[in-house]
Amino acid sequence: MSQVSRDNMEKIKQLQDEALGLIRQAKDLAELDSVRIRFLGKKGELTEVLKSLGSLSPEERPKVGALVNEAKVVVEVALNDQKVSLLAQAQKQKIAAEKIDITLPGKGIKLGKLHPLTQTMEQAKDIFLRLGFEIAEGPEVELEYYNFDGLNIPAHHPSRDVDSTFVIKDEVVMRTHTSPVQVRVMEKRQPPLAIIAPGRVFRRDYDATHSPVFQQLEGFLVNKNITFGDLKGVLTEFLRQMFGSEKKVRFRPSFFPFTEPSAEVDVECLKCGSEGQKGCNICKGTGWLEILGSGMIDPNVFKAVGYDPEKYTGFAFGVGIERIAMLKYGIDDIRLFYENDLRFLEQF
Repeated sequence: MSQVSRDNMEKIKQLQDEALGLIRQAKDLAELDSVRIRFLGKKGELTEVLKSLGSLSPEERPKVGALVNEAKVVVEVALNDQKVSLLAQAQKQKIAAEKIDITLPGKGIKLGKLHPLTQTMEQAKDIFLRLGFEIAEGPEVELEYYNFDGLNIPAHHPSRDVDSTFVIKDEVVMRTHTSPVQVRVMEKRQPPLAIIAPGRVFRRDYDATHSPVFQQLEGFLVNKNITFGDLKGVLTEFLRQMFGSEKKVRFRPSFFPFTEPSAEVDVECLKCGSEGQKGCNICKGTGWLEILGSGMIDPNVFKAVGYDPEKYTGFAFGVGIERIAMLKYGIDDIRLFYENDLRFLEQF
């Protein structure tokens, strides 16, 4: 065997021993991969020995080549074993770091509560359901016909101005009340009807007692021989169940295009009582807070849906849920309902 061959064999043994030593010392996968590249990469030290076999005689070449391949196998096995060991060690450390002490008390889970407006709406619906009404719903994006024309609201009425109503496009608006449901139901059904239509409505208004988005509950009853006395009886019973008999209520003559005669219903001020107090930011010193509008359904509304106004009569009303909640819970600013302040909401 030539001196070149002996030198190569000795070098292979040294490289193998060096590689095995570095593999055992590797502390992480990155360091281990550096060892692999150094000895087994395309330009690795063991790879370079293989490339030098051309300088050996044909008889020596197989012996040295076999020795190099054997060294590569030994190094690869050692690399794989060390990799498995490092992965296991890393997993063990991760488990230790994420260990949970089950003897520690768990984190408390806060239970959610219904929003005060949801509570008020549900109570209002329950009262009317007990009085024999049923629930109907309609779209929030509404045609002008159902929001205005079908309710006898003329084109020149101020509520149709862009300063009062959110206009989507020609003949399409965000509904300003849930009264369009009244027209939609009467188009499809014949009396007797006793319907409530709860939902969100939209108006360009924003202060302590008005919100651009608020909850309303429309209601109407249609049958033969319905009188204003029926209207007053139903609404008085509703308000009695909602607020209790001690809260003062008054019916005040008013005007709405879709009812005649019409009345607004007021409840005494939650802050200063029915006597009123100068400077009150809720009732403006009047002592009363408007809570709903009502009246006997105008014959023109009946004609628009194909009812005979000589045969049928009925009444309608619209209840502001925020106003009711303000009175029930003693809240003096409607905007608190929409600010999502947990300190406020957790009180309910």
